[in-house]
Amino acid sequence: MTIVGPRSHSRWGARLADARAQEALRLLGPDPANWVTSSTGVDRDVAVVGGGQCGVTIAFALRRAGIPNVTVVDAADPADVGGWRTTARMRVLRTPKDRSGPEIGIPALSFRAWYEAVHDVDAFSAIDSIARTDWADYLTWFTSQVGVGVRHRTRLTDIEPADGNLRLHLVHDGTARLETVRKVILANGVEGTGGPFLPPAISALPRHLHAHTADRIDFDQLEGASVGILGSASSAFDAAATALEAGAAEVHLFCRRPELVIARPNGTSPHPGADEAYHLQSDEYRWATWMRAHRGGASVPAEAVRRATIHDGFRLHVNAGWRSVHSDGGRVRVEADDGTYRFDFVIAGTGYQYDPHTRPELRRIAGDIALWRDRYLPAAGASSRLNAYPYLGAGYELCERRPGTAPWIADVHSFSAAASPSFGRVVGDIPSLSAGVPRLVRAIVRDFYRPGLPER
Repeated sequence: MTIVGPRSHSRWGARLADARAQEALRLLGPDPANWVTSSTGVDRDVAVVGGGQCGVTIAFALRRAGIPNVTVVDAADPADVGGWRTTARMRVLRTPKDRSGPEIGIPALSFRAWYEAVHDVDAFSAIDSIARTDWADYLTWFTSQVGVGVRHRTRLTDIEPADGNLRLHLVHDGTARLETVRKVILANGVEGTGGPFLPPAISALPRHLHAHTADRIDFDQLEGASVGILGSASSAFDAAATALEAGAAEVHLFCRRPELVIARPNGTSPHPGADEAYHLQSDEYRWATWMRAHRGGASVPAEAVRRATIHDGFRLHVNAGWRSVHSDGGRVRVEADDGTYRFDFVIAGTGYQYDPHTRPELRRIAGDIALWRDRYLPAAGASSRLNAYPYLGAGYELCERRPGTAPWIADVHSFSAAASPSFGRVVGDIPSLSAGVPRLVRAIVRDFYRPGLPER
């Protein structure tokens, strides 16, 4: 009689997950042949920038649509792609465990199928939420099963139009190279067409005194320290809890609103109807809806709040924005609405901005990209940070700022958080994949299909 322990069961379960996934792919039949008409001087039909859950899912879906001449590049090392093991600090995902994700309709490729095989048939029912590290392991498995290769440590540094195509400037391990492609898909997650937003007063501090929640922070260096955090979204609470768990003496978290938002009212989350039709609504409706969501504040899961507040050293300040920030004798002096404080280190949980002019690889083409302020004049009070999101077409494509001057701009697609005002949800997160990736692929298929040309 053989006794199967946890480790041997895990190895057996992993083999079972592999076998089920490969059988499902076999039953689908072989990938369609490449039907895209070739063109002299083009290295790839599509370049996907970002090798995380979005980039791999998109490349797989394109291959299943008969578009296999695709490359996926990512600036990070293999273990760091997507940030699930580095800058993501939540213990469990915010997404409900039963939401569809990268599997795009193939059950054997789903998280549930993998998790039940690796653990046991009842394991998925027993968990309330997906552990962040389990999701990272699943994505590694998913990438291997669908056979998408990612060119790691490869950074896109520039995009330029080139005779009806796009010329990409890439740097791989310090070596520069040029590649010509027909389309570029920016699948770089929460950074999108911009990056972390750091208030000028904080960025002016000496570098060793501050960080953004998007940075890789050495929390072990904060043992015994007093830490101030500006912002009250989930990432701010995650950073507060991580600092306290690493031994910080106290963490003060400042919320500018008079009360902490824990959850949005029922009915405000995107649903299948919005997934399919929101992007087809008027600019006025989409902008007003987006602004209401933004002004309503970020939703903070109760689990994230509990994780921070169980520590004696946690201090929550509501209705307390920061008026000024200064370096003061090797520490940071903060003048807040509720008093003056001194910290050893401060962290900005201040979100992201999406102005293409701030993104190095987009600076050459940024002036040709239509922003929301170019297509719709928002009501008074909308900040330049909000109306600098790119205005996207129905296939996530960038639009010309001045019609007729840069038609090639539509060959750059942004499947990232920068698409949020145009599509009504945070594009790039797990729930956006099931409806968004097929829509993106259909748009690319339509653009590539040219009736009358000889087939391969």
